[in-house]
Amino acid sequence: MQSAPAFTLNERGKTLVRENAPAAAQAFAEAVALDPNFAEAHNNLANMQKRQGQIEAALASYARALALQPHYVEAHVNRANTLASLGRIPDAIAAYRQALALRPHFPPAERGLAVALQTLCHAAQHQHQTANHAQAADLCRQVLAVVPNHAEALNLLGVIACENDHSAQGAALIRRAIASNGTIANYHANLAGALTQLGQFEAAITTCQHALTLAPNHPGALNTLGAARSALGQYPQATATLRQAIAANPANPEAHFNLAGVLLSQGDLVNGWQEYEWRWQSDYFRNHLRGFAQPQWRGEPAAGQTLLIHAEQGMGDSLQFCRYAPLVAARGLRIILEVPAPLVRLLRSLTGVHQVIARGDPLPPFDLHCPMLSLPLAMGTTLDSIPASIPYLHPAPVEIATWNARLPSTAPRIGLVWAGSPALPAMDTRRSLPPAILAPLFDVPGLHFISLQKDGPAMPVALPLLNLMPDITDYADTAALIANLDLVIAVDTSVLHLAGALGKPVWLLDRFAPCWRWILGRNDSPWYPSLRIYRQTQPGDWSPVLAAVCADLQSWSAPQAA
Repeated sequence: MQSAPAFTLNERGKTLVRENAPAAAQAFAEAVALDPNFAEAHNNLANMQKRQGQIEAALASYARALALQPHYVEAHVNRANTLASLGRIPDAIAAYRQALALRPHFPPAERGLAVALQTLCHAAQHQHQTANHAQAADLCRQVLAVVPNHAEALNLLGVIACENDHSAQGAALIRRAIASNGTIANYHANLAGALTQLGQFEAAITTCQHALTLAPNHPGALNTLGAARSALGQYPQATATLRQAIAANPANPEAHFNLAGVLLSQGDLVNGWQEYEWRWQSDYFRNHLRGFAQPQWRGEPAAGQTLLIHAEQGMGDSLQFCRYAPLVAARGLRIILEVPAPLVRLLRSLTGVHQVIARGDPLPPFDLHCPMLSLPLAMGTTLDSIPASIPYLHPAPVEIATWNARLPSTAPRIGLVWAGSPALPAMDTRRSLPPAILAPLFDVPGLHFISLQKDGPAMPVALPLLNLMPDITDYADTAALIANLDLVIAVDTSVLHLAGALGKPVWLLDRFAPCWRWILGRNDSPWYPSLRIYRQTQPGDWSPVLAAVCADLQSWSAPQAA
């Protein structure tokens, strides 16, 4: 029981609060001074201290109230509200949970918890937008620890999983978000993106269409719908859909980037290169933007100036587009080429290049820079003007002789590559094939097969395949090895580009919806005159591809063995 004077002071304080009188704080302070065990007076004093900006004092008073009366639900909620006002959201969530454990469905606690959880989700979205995915994921998990089916947290955690190449996990999380709240178009659009990464394009299209019934001009759903249609070879529909996505949001870099791929695939290089420049504003490429103080070279006259050409994507991209360096040098620019370290020795064979340095090494002074895949735009490359003077890379003769001594003395010698980089699982699911599928090639008589597969699944040991790749240290070694071969058969990887750059006959085992550089409707390539393309006619079906290759090997091998 509270003492009568303390009770009277507490009641007087509550009256003064209703009258908005500053003296209320003094009344509560006098009440707790008279009766230090009066929990309600401590809570009321804390409320006044909070109102007057004395936040730490308020938290101390709430703590005293709860120490005296641990089941005081209102004090738990008031303390939680104060913690939330300080931005201490996880602590506030814990306090709201304590209140709800004592009194389930207490409206002030439920409202406060909902706001705190939403604040945490907004913080997670901000961290995600600033590429701090680990922090964003941690915040989402804190929300889900309180509300296991919190739709927004599930959705964002699923998106983060997809962005980290865990698409199956991401799809499962986003499906849980949709089960919790199926009215949000963005969730369906995100699920469609996950399905696209998993190669489930028909399901992605259906999911996008559902998103568009909820939000008819949802740019993300339109963009993913265009990408999925492109992956199924529906190029006119993909083009129209992506243009619709851009009309809905003209500043959508992903839609512009996907449109670039569709246009380039169809041979529209003029418009395709323009759209391709949007890549630097997309979520992925923005994180790789170099941010040089020097301006980007865009093809303007700059004789006598030093241009840094820097690799930006995969090894194959560098091998394909380094061909532009000698052409730019011919315009009178001094060329510095920055590439991944495994390419440095080989790319020093390019004519006209002043210096080749490894990415990460200190950069020498330069006046201008250009990302390597912006060179076709800078040089005004059209379908009819693709520079295809082959070979443009040249392994050292002494290294060619060294590798030749390790190969079978009789021809034909055929190099094989069946998988891309394991670091790119979403892409490799479609472009790579199980090595056992290549077994029919070994039934063609008179051929010697040599592995050019550096990473990925190993060939079954029962198949007759010479593997020298453990001794390969860089692409100069690989180039010297390929120089001794008669043919290279490969999926879409850097070795394919290397063989093409060396002018070696090369057969591409290509997926149904190919990379944009392998232009549709043809089985050759203007980029590599020695390239022949064998393309899937159905997504994922390699059997007809291998059958065609085996048939052509029968006729190709006979004159080689004569």
